[in-house]
Order: sequence, then C-alpha cells, then structure tokens
Amino acid sequence: MSSFSPPFRRKILGAVFVLAVPSMALGQTPSPAASSSSTGQNSNLQPATAAAQALPSLAPLVESVKSAVVNVDVQTRAQLPSGLEDNPFFDRFFGNGGQGKGDSRRREHEQLRQGAGSGFIIEPKGVILTNNHVVEDAVSITIRLDDGRTFTGETVGRDPLTDVAVVKLKEKVDNLPTVKLGDSDAMRVGDWTLAIGNPFGLASSVSLGILSARARDIGAGPYDEFLQTDAAINPGNSGGPLFNLRGEVIGINTAIVGGGTGIGFAVPSNLIKALVPQLEKEGTVTRGWLGVGIQDLTRDLSKAMDLPVTEGAILTQVNPGSPAAKAGLKSDDVVVALDGQKIGTSNQFTRMVALKRPGSTVTLTLYREGKKQDVKVALGTRPDLEGVGKKKQETGDEQEGSRRVGLSLDNLDPRTAQQAGFTERQGALITDVVPGSPADRAELAAGMLVVEANRKPITSAKDLAAVIRGAAAGSTLLFRVATPGGGRLLRALKLP
Repeated sequence: MSSFSPPFRRKILGAVFVLAVPSMALGQTPSPAASSSSTGQNSNLQPATAAAQALPSLAPLVESVKSAVVNVDVQTRAQLPSGLEDNPFFDRFFGNGGQGKGDSRRREHEQLRQGAGSGFIIEPKGVILTNNHVVEDAVSITIRLDDGRTFTGETVGRDPLTDVAVVKLKEKVDNLPTVKLGDSDAMRVGDWTLAIGNPFGLASSVSLGILSARARDIGAGPYDEFLQTDAAINPGNSGGPLFNLRGEVIGINTAIVGGGTGIGFAVPSNLIKALVPQLEKEGTVTRGWLGVGIQDLTRDLSKAMDLPVTEGAILTQVNPGSPAAKAGLKSDDVVVALDGQKIGTSNQFTRMVALKRPGSTVTLTLYREGKKQDVKVALGTRPDLEGVGKKKQETGDEQEGSRRVGLSLDNLDPRTAQQAGFTERQGALITDVVPGSPADRAELAAGMLVVEANRKPITSAKDLAAVIRGAAAGSTLLFRVATPGGGRLLRALKLP
C-alpha cells in the first residue's frame, strides 16, 4: 500500500509560533467590583457558560505530572553546506585559527549541531518516550529532569514512519517519576488538553487547549492519525506529552503548522502503545503487509461500481507474488472491513494492516463485482524501504555526493524490490531526505527509487552519488524515479 505526496511534516516541523497571551485566566476569582457589576448578567448565563467560568486551577494537575517531563538535549554531526568550508565569514564564527583549506575541510566532519526537544518517563528505571526526529542521528543524548538532575541517554528503538522513539538512561536509576499512557480513542473534540515541554529551551512550560480534531492525515507518512490541538506547541515541544485532565498522556506533541497559530499535532497514545513493546525489544517496528495499491471509495465511485456502500478501500493494484496475490485478491476489490472492524478510508486500512503482526491471518470483508464476501489473508512483512533496520554506512564519496543535496541512499536488494513491487531490480533507493534540503524541495521522498539521472541509467547508490558530485553548482538534474507498485515520476533537482 503506497502513495507519494510531498511530506507535510518537513514543511511544518521547523515552523515558529508567535506566543499569544490568553485573555482569560482560569481559576482566577473575579474582583468584588467586577462581581457586583456583573451580578445581573451572571444570572442570565447558560449553565454550561457558568460552569466554564467556575473552572478550578490546573496547578494540582501540573504539579502531579511535570516531574516526569524531561528535556532531551542532542548533538548530531553537522555537514557544512557546499562552499562554506572555505568561507572566511564561516571561519570567523567557528574559528579557523589560521589553518589552511585542507584543515578546514577535515574539520567539516567534526562540527556538532546542538538540538533540543522534550520527552516523558514511562518506567521508573528511566525509559523515555520522545519523537524520532528529536534523536535521529544523535551522537550524544543528555536527559535533564525537572529537578535539575542530568543523565546520559541512548536510543533503544525508533520508528520514523510514526515519529516515535524510545530512549533509555545509561546510568542505573530507580524510582523516577513516571506518567502513563491513556486512551486517546476516548478523547472527544472539545475535551481539554495540556501540553508540557521545552519550547525554545524554556523548560517545563505549560500550555492549555482543547482537542480540535481527531485522525488528521497531514501527509507526513503512511500511518498518519494525528490528534489536533490548539494548546501552544512550539519548537522544542517535540517529543513532549499531551495530557488529558486525568494526568494521562494521550499523545506525543510532534508537529506544528508554519504561518498559523493554534494548530499542533500529536501522535495518539493508542498507536504508541502498540509500538512501544517492539521498540523496546527489537529496536524497530515490523509491520504487516499486503502488497497492494489502494485508494478511497467515494460516493461517485460507489455509484459507478454499483455498490451498496460508500466507504472503504479500493484495491487499484495487486503486486505479483505478494500476500494479497497469494490470497486471491484482485484489482477493483473494495475492502470494507478487517476482522470485522469497519474501514472508512484507504489510510485507515493501511494503518490497520500495519498494526498486525507479519504471519498473522486476517479476514477481509470485501465487495467483488457487487457481491460481498470474506477472504482470509496471511500477512507478509513490510519491506524496510527507509533502511531503519539496516542503517548502512556509505563510503566517503557517497556521503559527499548525497549529503550535498540532503539525500541518504542505499542499493536496492532483490528481496526489497520484490516485496515493494518494484518492476526494476537496480537503482538508488532513497532512505532519507533532510527537511528543507534541495532534495526535499524537489519532492523526493524516502522509498523512491532513482533509476535515471539526466536520462542515463542509475544502477546503484554509488552511481547516483557520482552524478550529483560531478554536477555543477546551480545546474538541475532530471531524475526518473520509481515508486513501490510500479509507478514512475519525474523530479527536477537543483544543485546548490
């Protein structure tokens, strides 16, 4: 199951919110003068309005949970942009000390970039949840508690597709304050939410809001199901908890919208609960896989296909040799339920399959040529297109070429090609794209396979890295890319 669109999160994660001062202070008793002057008006208030004005202070709730919220300080290797390694202005900032150009180039691999995010403790021995984008590629992780104590952390497991990561303290500790994951499905739009984190380095900052929407698909990945809140979330809040009023974590604050305020997104706690055991035990998430292309069933399509339902997922393609093909699924089958659970959209279907263990058997309820039937399918294992389970080290030349434009590359192995439904058996597989990079602006994405560059065939990551390395600054490369399932796209990559 696959589709490609410009990753929305890459456009919103770096956005900065303008802090706003709320016009109402909760739990604050009005002055006698104000009370007396408004007595006549208060008697006419609706019961719900009167109850809202009488809300108690949230200070006891904040005190009960904030000690389990931590700052996550990370250092990552910083690759200097092309041309800056010999820039005198850059040297003045970072100190060249009169060294020559060769020393400057060697130093580019020694620069460290400081980053900061948030997290929260879920086990008293120091197991912490945060975002994957906070700790990805970190060379060092420092955890700072609310009481001032600091510890060294290490990444135990991470899942880029949902932006969830598990970090554990290296030091032997016990009896640390913890918070528990609540039931995100029980949250209703309009319920109160509370965010605590480290925005702009301001530790233990608290903001209040409501749940604005549920199950938001923002184009960040194939398993989007974000909670939307208007509680203030800013850079540095990433990885921090979003609480309900019972002090339970119902989401991990993850993304914000640039150019707007009051629009933040959190990974729902029920999805996190399903991932944490695997991340702690195996370090990665292994997902169920069908090997199909899908799209939403709309009312117009339902009418055209003479179906009695208007919601579901249409199979647009069945990859040869895939679990779906072996089970006898066909193109134009319309799946309306999985193990009895109703399917409303194709994205929901993708999430439901992904949460099943590979090798498990599921029952799909579907319509084929207007007739309803059940089909049992033994799920396979989703191909590791992002290279999380086998993070290979590139050679120095490959790093120089691909990092120039913000790409991480790998060779396509036969097993991945077959599982993903690539008709090609060679090429440069994109495993990561740096947000804001030239590759990101060219709408390249992890999981794409580059098969041609400037109309010349690409058979390996090394081939593509050499083409990028040899291209002149300011020139534009034409890529032909393949997507899982056999699709083809053109992309124009402008070289810095």
